[in-house]
Amino acid sequence: MSNDTSLVALRAADCPPRARPSNYPAAIRALLDAKLAGREKRPLGEPFGLRNFGVNLTRLAPGAISALRHAHARQDEFIYVLEGTPTLVTDAGETPLEPGMCAGFRAGSGDAHQLVNRSEAEVLYLEVGDRTPGDSATYPDDDLAATLLDGQWRFTHADGTPY
Repeated sequence: MSNDTSLVALRAADCPPRARPSNYPAAIRALLDAKLAGREKRPLGEPFGLRNFGVNLTRLAPGAISALRHAHARQDEFIYVLEGTPTLVTDAGETPLEPGMCAGFRAGSGDAHQLVNRSEAEVLYLEVGDRTPGDSATYPDDDLAATLLDGQWRFTHADGTPY
């Protein structure tokens, strides 16, 4: 689907899924293949040419995760549950979610988060995040750090050494 500036509306389910399942480095992806294989993201803002924030319609199969638990330095994130019952995992612990519930993750809070689908049914949610230049992310449960440079995520070990 192209970035058609004349596009007014579309069905979210008609947007093609993201071609690459994740941006994580190969060494990390190998460990997460099964959990990330159950995650499907459909970028909804790209067909409209949106550049300041991203919106994804994300589906998690049973057992899948949204991402490694992470916290952004400059990017606000927001999720809204449409279907299913994911578990939100943050520094405060675990919070069961259900359709109609939402959660927000303020930039710079340091509160790492992820969604986990521990149920037998699929989870469907909207995720929204801004694209603030110079963002970075920490992953407190993993030997991983990320920095957004020139629109691309660059991953290193937590101590800054490259993968």
